[in-house]
Amino acid sequence: MSEVEPSRSSHPVELPSATPSARFERLPDASVVARTAQHLEANGFRVIVASSGTEARAAVEKLLPNGAEVFDSTSVTLDSTGISRMIQESGKYRPLRPTLLRLRAEGKKSEQRRLGSSPDFVVGSVHAITESGQVVVASGSGSQLAPYAFGAEHVVWVVGTQKIVRDLDEAFRRIYDYALPKESERVRAAYGIPGSSVSKLLIMNREFDAERITLVLVNERLGY
Repeated sequence: MSEVEPSRSSHPVELPSATPSARFERLPDASVVARTAQHLEANGFRVIVASSGTEARAAVEKLLPNGAEVFDSTSVTLDSTGISRMIQESGKYRPLRPTLLRLRAEGKKSEQRRLGSSPDFVVGSVHAITESGQVVVASGSGSQLAPYAFGAEHVVWVVGTQKIVRDLDEAFRRIYDYALPKESERVRAAYGIPGSSVSKLLIMNREFDAERITLVLVNERLGY
């Protein structure tokens, strides 16, 4: 989308009457958020918990130094919180997106690929976070996966807590049954194409550089 054998869960199976929207738009209890944050930090991810999109934007602003080179990945969450606009229009940073779009238009795919794969900072979102601290990202092109996995010096993810799921089984259901149809609807309206696809999946189990990835968990339903 714009972007392992499934684990087995001891939790009860979701009742058939619970639609994907009802299950995957529901904000979890504070205890679930706290437990997930603890597991994420044990897996090497720094966690900031924010109460709103406005608070999340302020947190991201503090994380990005003035003059930083920043690639803001395509994200409904970043758009709805004003983070994309802050990165691209505030004048505080060196946004990479305009340069990447220009290189693509000029057919300079190799330059576009190299520049987008290793920015100083990449800011985006993810599609699911398991309670045990795994992060899952789906992508159509894969353009955000290289900097997320290794290439970027620093990664910042802004994630509504409704994306917390029990395990990888539920993460995959969230992506295919819930997020993919919504992303397909968005790209049809935006680009006039038939829909999106889950062409590539990234599962982050652990990050060994404790200072590299920051997750801003927002107690608000953001994105999908």
